[in-house]
Amino acid sequence: MSSRPTELVYGMHTVGALLRRHPERVVRVYLQQDRADARAGEIEQLARSAGSRIERVDTAHLLARLGDVVHQGVVAEIHPLAPWREEQLLSALAAQPDPLLLALDGVQDPHNLGACLRTADACGVLAVIVPRDRAAQLNATARKIASGAAEATPVVTVTNLSRILTLLKQAGLWIVGADAAAPQPASAVDLCGPRVLVLGAEGRGLRTLTRRQCDWLVSLPCLGAVESLNVSVAAGMLLYEALRQRRHA
Repeated sequence: MSSRPTELVYGMHTVGALLRRHPERVVRVYLQQDRADARAGEIEQLARSAGSRIERVDTAHLLARLGDVVHQGVVAEIHPLAPWREEQLLSALAAQPDPLLLALDGVQDPHNLGACLRTADACGVLAVIVPRDRAAQLNATARKIASGAAEATPVVTVTNLSRILTLLKQAGLWIVGADAAAPQPASAVDLCGPRVLVLGAEGRGLRTLTRRQCDWLVSLPCLGAVESLNVSVAAGMLLYEALRQRRHA
């Protein structure tokens, strides 16, 4: 019997992405009894090809295991992708000529973490950095929202965000913090080259120690009545501005 830890993930896209990309990590797949459609059939075929155990269960079983979530009738027990350690991140930088990182300063909603991971994957981010304390961690909810991106983009959990930003600066990266009150827009700052994009929690924004580490503070256009954007929306806008600049450099 393996002593490796397991956790549950759910949703058609998330489970399907795992079975395609990392079938060796899928231990068991639970399919809702009354799902006999093409998507469920595809999941079942992928699971059989991967050698994963398949169990047909009723809705009550899934509710007992997961609670009231939108599981779409498919759940997988997996060996989770282990978070990167700081040393792994610093080592990976050597293989990237112009690495792009995303750091989240105290973002507590796992839905926002999952959405940020999904956009980070789409924009070629090397890794996402999150504090260990008082911040959302990579749980089943975050993995579901990430739609498979959590299995492609590593999460680096750190005990001290300010300290890792210092180490990244010493490694040659420049730190760009998002701040709604910053006088210069993101489009006016060079986001090419080695960069860390940092976003704070909604409402509070960047903490003082994090703000002091930033080489630039930038704002995003906001022409309506709201004072700030959802952090995952802001992350998406900032990441795609970086991608735009990099593609036209």
